[in-house]
Amino acid sequence: MLRPATAADAEFCYLLHKAAMGDYITAIWGWDEQVQRAFHERAFTPHRWQIITAGQVDVGMLDVDYRPGEIYLSRIEIHPGHQGHGIGTRIISALLDEAERKGQDLVLDVLAVNRRAQALYQRLGMTEVARHGDHDIKITMRSAHHRT
Repeated sequence: MLRPATAADAEFCYLLHKAAMGDYITAIWGWDEQVQRAFHERAFTPHRWQIITAGQVDVGMLDVDYRPGEIYLSRIEIHPGHQGHGIGTRIISALLDEAERKGQDLVLDVLAVNRRAQALYQRLGMTEVARHGDHDIKITMRSAHHRT
């Protein structure tokens, strides 16, 4: 279900980002192909990114940052053609379980216009803790691990 990303995955990840996030980015900033390509070239981190697979098909990408005291879900993108099949739910649930085992919180940022993702995170028990960015375009969400 997950495999390490390689340099050869750069174009797949760019096209995935455009398919999964293009409408949201367009709604906020407008889509500028050159700006988005440059952003992707700076952001693409194959040694940290993982490719989400379903069967033999690449369907998404995952970037998790293990920080002191928390697990930060930096990015999860699933191709629209594969959304709604529980893939994201399974991955995020596994991260929530891992955070719980470590006594940490899972933290992420989601675009305010991405209501579908927000609903998923809330359904999995995450809560909004902050808004930031120009006009509060990003929402920080956090899981509360059970302190004993």
